Amino acid sequence: MLRQHYLSPQLWQRRAGFWAGALLVSLIAIFFAQAATLADSLFHLAIARNRFAALAIAPAGLALSLLLTRLYFPGAQGSGIPQVIAATEMASPAHIRAVLSLRIAFGKLLLTLLGLASGASIGREGPTVQVSAAILRAFGQWVGMPQARQMRALVLAGGAAGIAAAFNTPLAGVLFSIEELSHSFEHRTSATVVTAVIVAGIATVAITGGGSYFGHNNAMLPVGSAWLAVVVCAIFGGLFGGLFSRLLLAAAYGLPGHAGRFVRKRPMAFAALCGLALAALGLASGGATYGTGYAQARALVAGSADLPSYFFPLKLMATVVSYVSGIPGGIFAPSLAVGAGLGRVIAYALPHAPAGAVVLLGMVSYFSGVVQAPLTSAVIVMELTDNQDMKIPLLAASFLAYGASRIVCRHALYGALARRFLQAVEGPAPAVSGVLLDEADG
Repeated sequence: MLRQHYLSPQLWQRRAGFWAGALLVSLIAIFFAQAATLADSLFHLAIARNRFAALAIAPAGLALSLLLTRLYFPGAQGSGIPQVIAATEMASPAHIRAVLSLRIAFGKLLLTLLGLASGASIGREGPTVQVSAAILRAFGQWVGMPQARQMRALVLAGGAAGIAAAFNTPLAGVLFSIEELSHSFEHRTSATVVTAVIVAGIATVAITGGGSYFGHNNAMLPVGSAWLAVVVCAIFGGLFGGLFSRLLLAAAYGLPGHAGRFVRKRPMAFAALCGLALAALGLASGGATYGTGYAQARALVAGSADLPSYFFPLKLMATVVSYVSGIPGGIFAPSLAVGAGLGRVIAYALPHAPAGAVVLLGMVSYFSGVVQAPLTSAVIVMELTDNQDMKIPLLAASFLAYGASRIVCRHALYGALARRFLQAVEGPAPAVSGVLLDEADG
């Protein structure tokens, strides 16, 4: 009987469909990365001719993106990760389609590129997670996986494969699925996740040639007084990361008073105002706050950046403004850039610690403070910078920053936003799953 099961044509048809879906995830992630670079380049080409052009491009682009999102792609707003978490909690296929359909995936790709072409401080990694989860879910339907458990596994696998392919970080993809998307480790689900990550990872390396996202960083943190940087980066990174998350959650649940009424009644005008604020921040920073922040973070990691100390607070504000406007776009890459900028500032105050190591500590601390997933944060920075010598300091800083972040923001960002999506789609109801419980309350 067991042999017949493994020789079943239906079983191999499902496996082939699943592998094809994971391969497609890799191809789309690669295309998305190249298209995002092109969109960012188009914006910078426009402002290179006239830097004040941003005062027109950013407001118009953000307003148009929000309009298209509301008219044609509701469910595509924001980073995409909360939608994936919410989808794992939904029982109704209609509700899941509201956030994980192929139409939403197409809109997510298109509108994230529009945001980057408008100078928004957004990333493509969160959107890649939503797009990838939608693709694997669609493949699951096509090959006949009707069981809710199987479909949930495919959604988680798609999200993990999306992170792995977007960053070329396979281990972080698996940990992200366990720590952030599902908050659990299930044998059947984990096997599906690992398989998707392996297929997507192999395809990504085969096509792109591999290489770490931010290049190689060989910084080390000697034992002794230099370890003060771990504590300092963790405290400031966690607090600023928690503040960032708290601002985003406050906007998601509605601003109070006249500001809240204005946003509800005139969302396009609010998006345009966010575009103006984004352009003003860009002008103040010499253009450094536009886009994903990838170039700035890579230069900071390499030690070749010539950025002012106020880059990190301006980039933080630009990312807040971009997100609260309501357009599609992620926060992963901008958060890594903010964290790297914070680390560079702290390095000036701690000259006895290697600057390259402090930049990595600032990056992991702020990122952990934002997403409140300390293990994933540490591993993703290690894989992004190809630095294993910093694993202990990065882990220590990440977990300390998680604790500091919880002082400022008791609700994990993605879990709270997922709860918001569930309320919008299914109506208000108490969460019963571990992923949506307020972890601060146990």
